[in-house]
Amino acid sequence: MSHGGQPNFRPDGVYRGFDFTAHMRSLCADMVSRVAELGHIDMSRVAVGFCQARKTTGQGIFATMTPLRFAGGRTQIVRRGRPWGIQRLYDASGREMLYILSFYLPRFLDLQLPEKLNTIAHELWHIGPGFDGDLRRFHGRCQFHSGSKKRYDAQSQQLVDTWLAGGPEESLYRFLDENFRELNARHGRVFGMRVRAPKVFPVR
Repeated sequence: MSHGGQPNFRPDGVYRGFDFTAHMRSLCADMVSRVAELGHIDMSRVAVGFCQARKTTGQGIFATMTPLRFAGGRTQIVRRGRPWGIQRLYDASGREMLYILSFYLPRFLDLQLPEKLNTIAHELWHIGPGFDGDLRRFHGRCQFHSGSKKRYDAQSQQLVDTWLAGGPEESLYRFLDENFRELNARHGRVFGMRVRAPKVFPVR
C-alpha cells in the first residue's frame, strides 16, 4: 500500500493536514464494533484508501468495496480451462488484506452527512458473512445488491441507525459535516492512503 502524494511535515515529523483515510478507518472500526450485523468484519484486514474522482459532479461512484478473493474465498478460479489467481496485498507489518475499501474524492465528501454514513454502511455490508475475502452474495440476477437497490439502501440505513443509537463519539464522524473544500481549507490539506486495485493473472 502506498501513500497518496507527498504530505507536508511539521518539524517533529507529524503529517500536516487532515488524514482522511485514517479517520475513515477509525469510523468504520467503531461502526463494526457496535453493529452486530457487521461484527464479522476485522478492519485490520481491510485496506482503506481513496481514489481521485475524474469528475467532481454528484453523479458517479462514491465508494467501492473490492474483494481480494474469488467466490467462496478461493484464491484461484478456472476460466476457459485455465487457472487464474489474484494479487495479494499486505500492510507494512506483513498482514494480508482481504478487502479494499476505497472512497472517491472529492465526490464522496461533497455528499450530505446522512448520505455519507449510508454509503459507508452500504460498502461494509458488501463484506461476506464469512469474512473470507469474498463479497456478500444474494440469490437472483443481481447477486451483490439483492435485486433491489432500494431494499439494499434501506438495509444500509438500518445499520447506520443502529450505530448512531449506540452513542458513538461525535468526533468520529463530525468531520463528515464538511465538504471537501471546507475540510481542505480548515486543515490546509486532505491526504491519505492510495491502494492499487489487485490484478488477476494466469497461474502457470
